[in-house]
Amino acid sequence: MKWLLVLIIVLCNAAGDVLNAFGMRRHGGISDFHPTALRRLLASLARNVYVIGGIAAMAVSFFALLSLLSIAELSFAIPATSASYLLETVLAKCVLREDVHWQRWLGACLVACGVGLLSL
Repeated sequence: MKWLLVLIIVLCNAAGDVLNAFGMRRHGGISDFHPTALRRLLASLARNVYVIGGIAAMAVSFFALLSLLSIAELSFAIPATSASYLLETVLAKCVLREDVHWQRWLGACLVACGVGLLSL
């Protein structure tokens, strides 16, 4: 059960981050932090299906993490769920078309190796 929750967390966290990044790129940069501009920003983001989808995916990930913490130790849960870093790096390259340098690939692979050590 705990590995199923880890899988849900990893997939939903990665999907949420990619959807939020894509939605915010479509929205454009934020340069005005005046209260009226922030209200317009929130109204605009409330209509952005990518941001709403990202928030929903992150909410599922959060509640799955709470469930995981109820049955597993924190020293297992947090490192295991960091596998999302590798998945997010792959999605950034493939879906968002980001230029991912070898140092980032190496870091993501090192994280994946650490997650693999948890399963031993």
